Amino acid sequence: MATWLTETFGLSVPVVGAPMANVSGGRLTGAISAAGGLGMLGAGSAVSADWIRTEGAIAAATGKPYGVGLMAWSVESHPDHLDAVLELKPALASLSFGDYTPYVEPLRAAGIVVATQAGTVADAQEAIAAGVDAIVVRGAEAGGHGRNEVATLPLLQAILDLTDLPVLAGGGISGPRGLAAVLAAGAAGGWIGTAFLTCEEALTPDASRQRLLEATETDTVYGTVFDAASRAGWPDEYGGRALRNTFYDTWEGREDALKSDDEGHQQYVAATRGADPTSASLYAGQGVGALRKTTTAAEVLADLAAYKDLLRAALTD
Repeated sequence: MATWLTETFGLSVPVVGAPMANVSGGRLTGAISAAGGLGMLGAGSAVSADWIRTEGAIAAATGKPYGVGLMAWSVESHPDHLDAVLELKPALASLSFGDYTPYVEPLRAAGIVVATQAGTVADAQEAIAAGVDAIVVRGAEAGGHGRNEVATLPLLQAILDLTDLPVLAGGGISGPRGLAAVLAAGAAGGWIGTAFLTCEEALTPDASRQRLLEATETDTVYGTVFDAASRAGWPDEYGGRALRNTFYDTWEGREDALKSDDEGHQQYVAATRGADPTSASLYAGQGVGALRKTTTAAEVLADLAAYKDLLRAALTD
């Protein structure tokens, strides 16, 4: 089944590995691309421009197209992140969460396809006006940062009706059934993160990997507790979906106090460094319950590729 995504980037599976900070390094990015999807480097606010260059080179070594994901609010204070991406010239760059409009044309002028994540129809309208090449519909089920207003399916339908731009669907796609569903609706592909969290190639620490494998679909929570603790600079309008833990339960509803609580901040930083799942953030979507074992990126892509059989069966019934 050919889509804009597969034809533009030469993919065998219409899947983008969502850019996940502290998870999607060059190795996972390259492994997804080598297996027929489009891997995305997760360039978080804490990394350096040299990290982007180094990890981008690792991803590029496969000889396959790959992408880089940036946060607009972070690029504003780290313009060298954008410079590094322009130097690397990946096939795709995603810019979301903040005012990304100044960066769209420089990236496109460098021959880079530009996408942004939309959590509402209003977000999509802004993306169209900004001149992006593709829109990622990010539903509330999705892991990591974004909005919590609308679930994937109603948002996907609304945005597909709104624009002729290529639309990718993210949030709750945990296997081939989910991928088949969004493709049948008209999406050009899936924007998938959680399914890759426990891959061998991911940067996920072992303790975090084990907690993710134990989690069920009801174990996630959406909020800003971890952002308040990290002091990374995330705007409050973009919370994050992660696994609920003791630290979250302790501070839920007291986020403003946590922003200035040095002890809470230090506890969170120490937990992050030590990969302590009781206090560190483990960003994951509601599809986390589908994680059963450590796999390779190639195995995840092979499983997702079964969407073809599901669509064929649906058409012949």
